[in-house]
Amino acid sequence: MQALVIGGTGPTGPHIIGGLIERGYAVTILNRGHHDRRDIAPLAERLIADPYDSESLLAALADRRFDLCISMYGRLRMIAQALRDRVGRFISIGGAPAYRGYMNPFLYAGGPAIPLQESAELVRSEAEDSKGWRIVRTERAVFETIPGATHFRYPIIYGPYQPVPREWSFVRRFRDGRRRIILPDGGLTLHSFGFAENVAHGILLAVDQAAASAGKIYNICDVETLTLAQVAQAIADHMQVEFEVVNMPYELAPVTRPLVMQPATTHRVQDTAALRRDLGYTDLVPPREALARTTDWLLANSPQAGGIEEQVLEDPFDYAAEDALIAAWQRVLDAFPRPAMAVEPGVGMAYSGPGGRARTQQIFES
Repeated sequence: MQALVIGGTGPTGPHIIGGLIERGYAVTILNRGHHDRRDIAPLAERLIADPYDSESLLAALADRRFDLCISMYGRLRMIAQALRDRVGRFISIGGAPAYRGYMNPFLYAGGPAIPLQESAELVRSEAEDSKGWRIVRTERAVFETIPGATHFRYPIIYGPYQPVPREWSFVRRFRDGRRRIILPDGGLTLHSFGFAENVAHGILLAVDQAAASAGKIYNICDVETLTLAQVAQAIADHMQVEFEVVNMPYELAPVTRPLVMQPATTHRVQDTAALRRDLGYTDLVPPREALARTTDWLLANSPQAGGIEEQVLEDPFDYAAEDALIAAWQRVLDAFPRPAMAVEPGVGMAYSGPGGRARTQQIFES
């Protein structure tokens, strides 16, 4: 069996390629050759071409045909057209920004629906979200060209070789001895991420179950979604450091923008029910263990200070500014007037946890 992987050198690529080889595929990788990976070079044939250019792609493919193509990179619409009569099975990778409100959180009060099911509203026009609109149009074009394709909406991927390593914002600070970490709005934001091995596992389940997944679009991400504060805590626990969360309104905490990765602290949560129901997906690696592995990799392969990863994250790691911001926030808290209220508000009589309604009977009688 012959498989073509377009892209393949990102975080999920090696896991997918290795899984295909285990399944008996002879794998050919097609990309521009800019990001060679030594761990996959011996495993597959290489074709050098530009998957954004139809002439380059067709010239590289010549008259070849494949049983399977997994297109992870390039212009999907053009790739689907080029491979329509050359493949038995087509799996394409797109992104969650297809959902209305995912990339433009201001389209809804409070952000998009939670969780985002595959049937959720998609971006309607270029005016409301140009990137999301391009993704929606691409998805439609793929299925118009290859109705039996399977398409995945990727979240942000984490793990080794991630070019936008959000976890580095925590790992570097803890490594550098920072023990007070500013988190916006308590760090309660929920944002679906996908560990590279988990996401690759989901793609391979679609390879294994062609009939069940044909013609469908799937969300794919870790089943468990951690809050920003839980991500920080998981990394700190693995690095065996204790830290204090400085809870600050997002509007006053510009240093937290690289952590939230959007201009609001609204949630972005993808539903994986369809993937679990149709293909039996579960996380191979629980998110906290995945964060531990990612932390170890980042410590062993630390991005260069001020290098491309930090530039892409747009995190300046300006500790002096962070300390000044924390000090200013503490002065605001100390000086903030707390008016007396005739009746102190409560949290509601339905709540009986810490700080809530007291027990009516101190001794429980069984």
